[in-house]
Amino acid sequence: MRSIVCIVEGDGEVKAVPVLLRRIAEARGIFDLNVGMPIRVHRDQFLRREDEFRRKLLLAAAKAGDGQVIVLLDADDDCPVDLARDIAARAGNIVPHVRLAVVIARHEYEAWLLAGANSLAGKRGLSADLEAPADGEAIRDAKGWLSNHIQSGRYHEVSDQPALTAVLDIDLACAGSRSFRKFVKECEGALVAFPTAE
Repeated sequence: MRSIVCIVEGDGEVKAVPVLLRRIAEARGIFDLNVGMPIRVHRDQFLRREDEFRRKLLLAAAKAGDGQVIVLLDADDDCPVDLARDIAARAGNIVPHVRLAVVIARHEYEAWLLAGANSLAGKRGLSADLEAPADGEAIRDAKGWLSNHIQSGRYHEVSDQPALTAVLDIDLACAGSRSFRKFVKECEGALVAFPTAE
């Protein structure tokens, strides 16, 4: 069975990323994807403490077996390209035997939701006439943007992120977000690379 194990940093991603992975797989006609519970890390500890970085990568590699490991972090204020390159180089020294991809969401995961915001109109309390901002990835507080467009209440990462991910138009989000396109491309590449089940 195909297997993808993700390292993520937020509680929302722990629930949302498996939903997203399954949707990407099912769009390719793949229904036998094993998506385990993502491994949650504290971003600063993961990036700055070599023992923590090593421990989490080795755990992900063990869980993935001959599958894929994807590291998905928020860029916050870092350059996504530089951060991804640095993590990939460091990880390659620790788990060189593992198929590994690093994707850095520009600012935060919710920027991906903004990129496909038109498809979220009327969902989870979002306004029925919701339109994506011109450049959702440029918005530093995508969570706040979503809260401002919820008619009553506010955006709750743990419950709203997976629910909105389940209805997000993936093609629309790809068109509006470079980092989301990279995530989808890495997932699709991994799915093609897996041996087919007998």
